[in-house]
Amino acid sequence: QVQLVESGGDLVQPGGSLRLSCAASGSFFSIIAMGWYRQAPGKQRELVAITSGGRSNYADSVKGRFTISRDNAKNTVYLQMNSLKPEDTAVYYCNVVAVVRVEKNYWGQGTQVTVAS
Repeated sequence: QVQLVESGGDLVQPGGSLRLSCAASGSFFSIIAMGWYRQAPGKQRELVAITSGGRSNYADSVKGRFTISRDNAKNTVYLQMNSLKPEDTAVYYCNVVAVVRVEKNYWGQGTQVTVAS
């Protein structure tokens, strides 16, 4: 199994920055992809950013503002969020695709990001 521990969510003013972290632990053979999703009240969960095989993809709404990075030695993924907007307010979830016996999706517990003045 894979356990994910997220941190970094907070209340921040518009234009501010936050960095989210997600550390994966447990017994797994390999990690295929690591990413971040978010879910705002009344909305569906959406992809924010994902990194796999050295490549990264971003939602159009965060391109140029958010940066995803990965520390393979620590099995940790980060999301650096700059120029935050009120519409970035959501619960952010870490997602990892890992191989235990088979390839499977794992989710973190979520961390709240609130952007308000």
